[in-house]
Amino acid sequence: MGCRDADTLRHLAEGEKKFADLYMKSGLYITEIVKRLYRSEGLKVAYPDERDRIRHILQEQVFGMAPTRIIYLIATNYILGFEEELKHSTHNFVEADAAEASKLGTLDALVEQHFGQ
Repeated sequence: MGCRDADTLRHLAEGEKKFADLYMKSGLYITEIVKRLYRSEGLKVAYPDERDRIRHILQEQVFGMAPTRIIYLIATNYILGFEEELKHSTHNFVEADAAEASKLGTLDALVEQHFGQ
């Protein structure tokens, strides 16, 4: 991420903004966002307990779709591999082909189906 992106992310971390990777491959993009959010001063103040902070980020702020089962497993193991409990309680990462949905004009519906509240 460039300086401008880092400044934007730092600003957004102060609030309750959400981040999505709708075509995950390795999980690296989401992991980088998680690391930056985790280190942000705003979230440290809002969630001083480290476990509460990481749980909040993974359950409320980051989302992802992977186009195939194997890519889903690779990405979620990379993102959540350190925490067995969160692997089973985080439903923000799904196996779904956003590229195909985009071609069909149904991406909004797919995102709403999986992440709408």
